[in-house]
Amino acid sequence: MRRERLGPDWFTATLLALTAAAPLAAQAPDGGERGTGVHESARHDFRVVTFAEGLDHPWSMAWLPNGDLLITERAGRLRIVRGGRLLPEPVAGVPAVRARGQGGLLDVLLHPDFASNRLLYLSFAKPNQDASLATTAVVRGRLEGDRLVDVEEIFEAKAWSRGNVHFAGRMVFDRDGYLYLSVGDRGESPNLMTRHPAQSLGQHQGKILRFHDDGRVPADNPFAGREGAMPEIWSYGHRNPQGMALDPETGALWENEHGPRGGDEVNRIRKGANYGWPVVSYGINYDGTVYTGEVHREGIEAPSWTWVPSIAPSGMLAYTGDRFPWWRGSVFVGGLVGEQLARITLDGERVVSVETLLRSEIGRIRDMRQGPDGLIYLAIDSRGPALTPIVRLEPVDSDVAPPR
Repeated sequence: MRRERLGPDWFTATLLALTAAAPLAAQAPDGGERGTGVHESARHDFRVVTFAEGLDHPWSMAWLPNGDLLITERAGRLRIVRGGRLLPEPVAGVPAVRARGQGGLLDVLLHPDFASNRLLYLSFAKPNQDASLATTAVVRGRLEGDRLVDVEEIFEAKAWSRGNVHFAGRMVFDRDGYLYLSVGDRGESPNLMTRHPAQSLGQHQGKILRFHDDGRVPADNPFAGREGAMPEIWSYGHRNPQGMALDPETGALWENEHGPRGGDEVNRIRKGANYGWPVVSYGINYDGTVYTGEVHREGIEAPSWTWVPSIAPSGMLAYTGDRFPWWRGSVFVGGLVGEQLARITLDGERVVSVETLLRSEIGRIRDMRQGPDGLIYLAIDSRGPALTPIVRLEPVDSDVAPPR
């Protein structure tokens, strides 16, 4: 396994995450604001252009077939960008969320047959009756006009906690139409080691789960039918999985997750595999103490890539477009600490290089999606109350084609 130390030490990286995003200036042809500078990368030079403004902690995005862009705001609103403008009214019919800390409205995902059935999925921090506890849950509903109807809860994780961290909530469909959901460890102390809920098959914390599109459990899930195990579990031993993406060529499922202080990971997700948290990790406690001295153990899946110090990975995108031909096949991961975008080059299932883009230039990158135009769109999430934009990357050298 390859490892790379990116950027400054942990303290400096944390300070960088608190700095303001670089302003974007001048009008773009579509009415957005165009950045004045050209950003360089190993393969493409590009500009950052504002696509839509005025978002409150955007968490996830999904493109509709008609060209509208759906965006979740952590406070509990599902918004629509239409014709490059954010509609003033949110989509009606969204479930109540507990918007505290890292919790709130999280991912939005379209059904593979959305064009015919209009079904979409929302993951969120679900409160109990008095909002003293919360867990990760998923609902499914039909989008009719600008309203969500026939909303039904298809899953509620057995991960209730008073804490407001590590909900995860990222979703993806595979090529066979199975739905995957990540659930974080809910901030349980790593010092629990083998007693940690991420290592327990009897709980949903620290897991990636697999379902049919209606929430039913597939019979071939690795722990279905095992006494004492949660049948939804696909893999376990995760800390806080924030991004998932499907390799469009191989169908492989990739994931990224937060380590503690150091030890952020990129993983190739395999059926029934244990990814080690907190028994095996490259990270340490936030107070500097060490809770495990192991970075490898037999029977535990090793990460494909590890960041030390942490970048706090967020969304994940496998790029397939033609506007950045040299980037086709790259996997992109957002970074909240250091405000960066990582471009990962794969050779099969092996990470061969990681390039850091936009470090401390545009703000905290929460999510990224490929648009119908082949461009890459980023959701920027501020730490404070300031409203933030959706921006897109536009190639400067789009006429350059890679060798065949």
